[in-house]
Amino acid sequence: MRVHAKRAGALLGGLMFPAWSQADWTLNMRPGVTGISNDIFSLHMTILWICVAIGVVVFGVMFWSIFAHRKSQGHKASNFHENTVVEILWTIIPFVILVIMAIPATATLINMYDTTESDVNIRITGYQWKWQYQYVDDNFGYFSNLATPPDQISNREDKGEHYLLEVDNPLIVPVGKKIRFLVTSNDVIHSWWVPEFGVKKDAIPGYINETWAKVDEPGIYRGQCTELCGKNHGFMPIVVKAVPQPEYAAWVSDQKAAAEKERELTQKDWTMEELVARGEKVYQTTCAACHQPDGSGSPPAFPALIGSPVATGELAGHIDVVFNGRAGTAMQAFGKQLSEVDLAAVITYERNAWGNNMGDMVTPKQILDYKKQQQ
Repeated sequence: MRVHAKRAGALLGGLMFPAWSQADWTLNMRPGVTGISNDIFSLHMTILWICVAIGVVVFGVMFWSIFAHRKSQGHKASNFHENTVVEILWTIIPFVILVIMAIPATATLINMYDTTESDVNIRITGYQWKWQYQYVDDNFGYFSNLATPPDQISNREDKGEHYLLEVDNPLIVPVGKKIRFLVTSNDVIHSWWVPEFGVKKDAIPGYINETWAKVDEPGIYRGQCTELCGKNHGFMPIVVKAVPQPEYAAWVSDQKAAAEKERELTQKDWTMEELVARGEKVYQTTCAACHQPDGSGSPPAFPALIGSPVATGELAGHIDVVFNGRAGTAMQAFGKQLSEVDLAAVITYERNAWGNNMGDMVTPKQILDYKKQQQ
């Protein structure tokens, strides 16, 4: 009741005092932090003022004609059907205006689609409901998930400054370098959009769309998925952190070292406790959005894992479902999304959490062998 009262109060305040509710609203585009976004803004303003000028002339002539030739002044309407000169003029003048508008628009579009001579290549893959960033030239990648606490989403806590626009792993890019984005999807159509970059590109399964950006200023820039992609569409934020080149080079070096260490973990002798602890973190990040943090699920689309035939059944069947997904259902294939260690950990966790207590475990080596069998 207290939450509803707050919402009602905010709505009433917005109706009575519009300035309160519209304080953060803008009526125009923002210039952005890339050359492309500034070109788009300049083009927008050019076309806007052309349209304003046309509107002023057309409505000015119309209002003057109505006022100056009104009936009270003794004017009578002329009766004619056509005027060749006027028809030629109102054909030629709009044509010239369109050509004038097309010149800067074409130049901007050509520049937007020119992805050649890039310094950094990043493949962006949309998933329900997260983004995967893979640094093609440096052979590493990671997932970027929503970081807003569930208690804020459920109104048990006050909303944070960047509510639903915060992630655990932002995309890191260097300032002053041309970055080529290769955008695709693993499941349904998504759309990767960062307003300050002037970039909005659809992520379509089976296709790779290209776009690019060259960030001029260090900082953190936020965006969202702008294609209705399922029940958690609003939980797919984008956060890009632009850093100076030396800082970016050091970060890439750390990421490559971490990726190599992750690969080495496949050969480690893991204990049950270690796998369960890691699996809980993987589950909360990757699986909880659908199957719920407590494993209760959201039937019928997302069945409960508590006492599930999969989580309490044959180990091989559990591995197959998590690795390959289930056709015709909302269960995704995580074989290419998670590392061998994370796959082993999350399966082990699901089999021993929430009272399932199967007492068995999956090792990263078993997952690696399973992968080889699938190839």
